Amino acid sequence: MPFNPRILILTASYGNGHIQASKALQQQFLKQGIEQVKIVNLMKEGHPWIYSITSSLISKSTKSSKLGLDYYGWSYYLTRETKETALFQKSMTYLGQKKLRELIQKERPDVVVNTFPFGAAPIVCSAMGVKNFTVLTDYALHATWLHPKVDRYYVATEDLKQQIIFKGYNKDCIEVSGIPLKQEFAAASIRAQSQPLSLRKKIILIMATESGVTSYLDEMLDSLLLLEDCQLVVICGHNEKLKDRLEADFAAYPGITILGFVDNVHEWMSRAMCIVTKAGGLTLTEAIALRLPVFVYKPNGGQEKENALYLSRLGVASIANKMEDFYINIQQFVRHPTKSEEMRARMASLQRNHAAAHIVNDMLMILDNSFMSASI
Repeated sequence: MPFNPRILILTASYGNGHIQASKALQQQFLKQGIEQVKIVNLMKEGHPWIYSITSSLISKSTKSSKLGLDYYGWSYYLTRETKETALFQKSMTYLGQKKLRELIQKERPDVVVNTFPFGAAPIVCSAMGVKNFTVLTDYALHATWLHPKVDRYYVATEDLKQQIIFKGYNKDCIEVSGIPLKQEFAAASIRAQSQPLSLRKKIILIMATESGVTSYLDEMLDSLLLLEDCQLVVICGHNEKLKDRLEADFAAYPGITILGFVDNVHEWMSRAMCIVTKAGGLTLTEAIALRLPVFVYKPNGGQEKENALYLSRLGVASIANKMEDFYINIQQFVRHPTKSEEMRARMASLQRNHAAAHIVNDMLMILDNSFMSASI
């Protein structure tokens, strides 16, 4: 690069995936010597009180969806094909524009990267002469990601690219890159693939970091304890209350390990035979990177459900909406090793373990060409 570009990455912490994708890109930029990289949670910094309200609403929707009242899911499907009807999205676009203009004037970035569908970004960037790239962090398309003024899209699959082209967008502005992961997942993938399946312990990794999981977690653990020769590992994240309760309730069961927050989840995933998780785009991509078969119980409506359905159709994830069905699916998986081998083989075709490097290299090439053209 003839110059050291300034990179501004816009994200949101509605779920952890957008943040993790942003950090993966930042990590890759820094690895390539690009030091001026800033991640900004646009709504949290620009409008903290609105961010607090919307975060609470999404969290409550996750809990209420288990009871059949899924207003987040309803909103997702109502606006999936067109964002024009999304009053919330229009409001977020309007509110984000002022803050983003201030950020651009302060940081003077050469490019603004979205890992969350902020409609304000392409509008403001186009008006201010700044390139705008969007990194989709799901396997399902939603209209809020799309805007005619985005300079480049980075998507997980060829299917997503074709869907965007069908919406009328130029194929040359859409790059099939995969979803960016931190470098430790690529390293863990190499180690995991070199380990024969026969040497893997029968560890069932259960991600209990989502608040809504508490409504069925005890029933799930009780059922999984019926499996022979399996070790259950439950990761509770920052939910210390849940961790303490589970430790007390299952203290007499040596087949269960309860963990709180861990910073080496990639290592636990590389040891496991399968993972029980919500269907966030980043978590699913991490599982694919490690070729770790996925089991999803009662996926939340919206992008998580669509992510799960997409991977289920490809034969790399199993979905259940009843505990009985969930247990049968896991039981058959454990009893028949060929099922694991088949799922892992199908995952290999989806792997794009160097997505962050792919995306960053492509962005830098575009910026380099733009710089050279401006210099002539």
